[in-house]
Amino acid sequence: MITKIIDENSISVIPEDSDDLFNLRRIIKEGDTVIGDTTRVIKQDKDYSRPDKGERIRVRIALTVEKISLDDVLDRLRIGGTISESSNELVPNGSHHSIILKITDGITITKKVWSPVEKILIESNNKQTGFLLVAIDTGDCGIARLMGTHLQFVPNIYSGSGGKRYKTSFNIEKFFEEIQQAIFSIIKEIDSIVIFGPGETKKKFANYLQKTQSVKCKIQVVDGIDSGGEDGIYIFTKSQTMKEIMSESKLAKVSSIIDEIMIMANKKSRKFTMGFDETYKANEYGAVDSLVFSEKIIQTHDENQIIDFLNDAESKGVKTFGVDSSTDIGLRVTGLGGIVSILRFPVET
Repeated sequence: MITKIIDENSISVIPEDSDDLFNLRRIIKEGDTVIGDTTRVIKQDKDYSRPDKGERIRVRIALTVEKISLDDVLDRLRIGGTISESSNELVPNGSHHSIILKITDGITITKKVWSPVEKILIESNNKQTGFLLVAIDTGDCGIARLMGTHLQFVPNIYSGSGGKRYKTSFNIEKFFEEIQQAIFSIIKEIDSIVIFGPGETKKKFANYLQKTQSVKCKIQVVDGIDSGGEDGIYIFTKSQTMKEIMSESKLAKVSSIIDEIMIMANKKSRKFTMGFDETYKANEYGAVDSLVFSEKIIQTHDENQIIDFLNDAESKGVKTFGVDSSTDIGLRVTGLGGIVSILRFPVET
């Protein structure tokens, strides 16, 4: 999340991924003021104009928040309330409106007082490093950007190589150039590149990137992942290799938590919870050390209840991690009831 402090009450933000949008859902409260750009249909008051038609204009408004919710399908946040200021006199103060906030949209949030938890959430992703994952073989290449626990994929790139059994005029540098262009479309300055896959193609591509000096970020070649394409990306994110070379990444931390819970479940330990009810009760005792939740918990429970629960847990020092279905870990958490936690001490749930 890109942030800029305006004063002690106001902060401008630009969400960069779905994690940022979810954090903003936890930050923005009823009574806050949100300033942003939106569109509004203005009815025409002219002779011969159709009464059911109007002109859609772009306007900047300040909204006193009355309701906020996550969209069920798309990565966006709906912020509804009463207009307190408007850049266009045709959009009067006191009328109701909604701002639809999407990734890369900017808003300014003003609060009377920012709580410690809200300050933590607004800064949580600021220093986060991204990883550009490249799973390459002579036949195809999968590319995905890992930010937090979310994978953003680029469509597979195919080389057109006929393989060892066929004689073709395959030009590997043309293949590399196409991959390079795809990388340019998704990479950010804070990213480092991790290249893996079967054979020696990964090393040849790493040398190509360094030789052409097309990217200035760190490049790392990883052995032990013997699949290219999208399958290779998924295999890498589940591997021990990922945990070792990306140990400080959010995905590696979440993966370690899930593995620890599975070990405790096999040992019949009581120092973990699965499902909302168990985790909620454990949090009431102050027993939760860290928790992981998936999008399923938002879809199957009252949204406001979940937001209040997560904020309460974070205020008690609980380390919280959100995951989605873009990774195998997100699917595992969904299968475990949508939320799991590791406890500081066992409790009767």
